[in-house]
Amino acid sequence: MRKLTLAVGSSLILAAPLAQADIVGLGASVSYWDSDLSGSIAQDNRSVDVDDQLRLKDDGNANASIYLEHPVPVLPNVRLAYTLVQQSGNGTLGGSYDGLSGAVRSDLDLEQLDLTLYYEILDNWVNLDLGLTVRDFSGELLIMDSGGTPSKTKADAVLPLGYIAARFDLPLTGVAVGAEGNFIAFDGDSMRDFNVYGQYSISLLQLRAGYRQLAVDYEDGSDVFDVKIDGPFISAGVTF
Repeated sequence: MRKLTLAVGSSLILAAPLAQADIVGLGASVSYWDSDLSGSIAQDNRSVDVDDQLRLKDDGNANASIYLEHPVPVLPNVRLAYTLVQQSGNGTLGGSYDGLSGAVRSDLDLEQLDLTLYYEILDNWVNLDLGLTVRDFSGELLIMDSGGTPSKTKADAVLPLGYIAARFDLPLTGVAVGAEGNFIAFDGDSMRDFNVYGQYSISLLQLRAGYRQLAVDYEDGSDVFDVKIDGPFISAGVTF
């Protein structure tokens, strides 16, 4: 794996003012992401278009997160998040890819588990969090021709990403708008994952609707994933 160079260094954590919550807070959410996929995946300098050639379509996804905020100075808050995107399709390879050509069946899995350590810089009707995410990322594309001959392209990495989240609450309404994102660039590779949303809170319940985009440009040996996944999402969560 290539040597990493953070787009935003770990100084975000070291330099962050320690504006922690006054009480312990715990929250969790699940979401549905109606995602579309575009881009290409390559092996040994031969690439395949995941949309035009493989005809990959949304086959299901899982998204969940949980966080803990506390009033202890210096120590960061903690957030765990999990994303699984699965795509499948029947397409046609115009040329040869790993020895395969013609009609093919394809399955793509992209999975990531995030551990985020962050500080609350602002915590009133304007909320701002800064921190660092450690992401365990894996991608796998399986292509099979009509004879059952398989081709597998894979990428695995543990990456540090800068983390930023901002939310603006409209007082006395329960309504808020916000955005959050993770990002890194290193040695020609990059990853960005951001979302924007509107939120409505009532008692312990939080409802969100928005748009999310995940863009991956990553080379693992001779295998290259250069894909973008985006689309609307809805989520429901609870806070304590």
